Amino acid sequence: MPSSHSAAEDPRAKPLRRMQALALGLLLLAIAGLALSQWMGGQGAWAWTKAFCEAAAVGALADWFAVVALFRRPLGLPIPHTAIIPASKGRIADSLAVFVRDHFLDPQTLLSKLSVFDPAARLGQWVSEPDNVKQLSASARAIALEALDLLDETAVRQAIHQFVVAKVRTWNAASLGGDVLGLLTKDGRHHEMLDAALLNLGNYLDNPETRQKLSGLMVKHARSEWPKIIKAVNIIKSVDDLGDNLADRLAVAIISEMREVMSDPQHPVRVQYEDWLQSFIERLKNEPALIDRVNEIKMTIIDHPALHDYVNGLWAEIHAALKRDLAKETSSMGRYLEQGLLRMGQKLAEDGHLREAINTHVLSAAEKLAGTLRTTLTTHIATTVKGWDERQLVDQIELSVGRDLQFIRINGTLVGGLVGLALHALTTLLLPLT
Repeated sequence: MPSSHSAAEDPRAKPLRRMQALALGLLLLAIAGLALSQWMGGQGAWAWTKAFCEAAAVGALADWFAVVALFRRPLGLPIPHTAIIPASKGRIADSLAVFVRDHFLDPQTLLSKLSVFDPAARLGQWVSEPDNVKQLSASARAIALEALDLLDETAVRQAIHQFVVAKVRTWNAASLGGDVLGLLTKDGRHHEMLDAALLNLGNYLDNPETRQKLSGLMVKHARSEWPKIIKAVNIIKSVDDLGDNLADRLAVAIISEMREVMSDPQHPVRVQYEDWLQSFIERLKNEPALIDRVNEIKMTIIDHPALHDYVNGLWAEIHAALKRDLAKETSSMGRYLEQGLLRMGQKLAEDGHLREAINTHVLSAAEKLAGTLRTTLTTHIATTVKGWDERQLVDQIELSVGRDLQFIRINGTLVGGLVGLALHALTTLLLPLT
């Protein structure tokens, strides 16, 4: 009987005990029949009973010994070639591992089955079903939500800050600024920007409210700088009217000048703008003093507390936005995932070359994985079984096949009794002939 606590609780233990009790009961019945027939003189019908019971008892005991000897030493006696399973644990482990390796992990067998399975086509069929895609999307959203909750926000903030700072430190701001300006000046784009700026400025100056503000600023400045002159002029004519008139004339003059600049590609202002911009681009790339100044500004930005606050706030906003989106049934990320999977299913259904390419990659990867798993899993099985406690190994095997082995004892009892009857009949028939 398995005696470990875990084995006793196993649902297989009760049927095993029932079969053991039945086999033992038949043995005791055979012994009782033998004793009774002997006590009754062993003649006539009792002779047949004695022959049956004697042979049945012998068969039952022999088969009991054979079954018990598989798992332990019968009656605890050190009889050779008993407790076969515990003594052969190492060989059993190696044989089991080799059996699994050769029959379940053979690369060619696995690949032939996988090739018939056609993974790409089956994947395409599966992801073409909207219900499957929705289920997969919901599972992915749930996993993502759990992952967000498991993240260490402090560590994430530090990682983002370190990443941003490291990238900014290695960033050649001056050279990049020169490249960007060079790109903007390609094909005269900078002149288009100048024209747009002049046009916006002209529209701004042509606004009556702007001219009124300009007049007010000029009058205010004049009164603060030349108060006596302004008082004298104000006697002759209103300074406010003069300011309005001057602001109008100034605005008209500036607008007129800007129109000339916009209409003349060779206008001096354009030439000066072109020369200054090209010179500045060259300086950004090659002038050490300007490059150092740009880098100083960059380092000031890096060390500024506002950058730290921005990075921390950035992760908080990203985290909150992701959680809000993933928690919704109408999640944008989930919708994009569903659309992508459906498109992939449609593409797999339509494109045979794509399916063939995917299957080729899957088979190649499976071949490599099977080779690795074959060695690794074989070693793992052998090592695990060898590491089992002998009693645990015996209990597990006995619980698995012990119930069926009890039929050997039962059959041995019955067959032995029948053989005993046959032998008694044979001797009874042959004795008168001698």
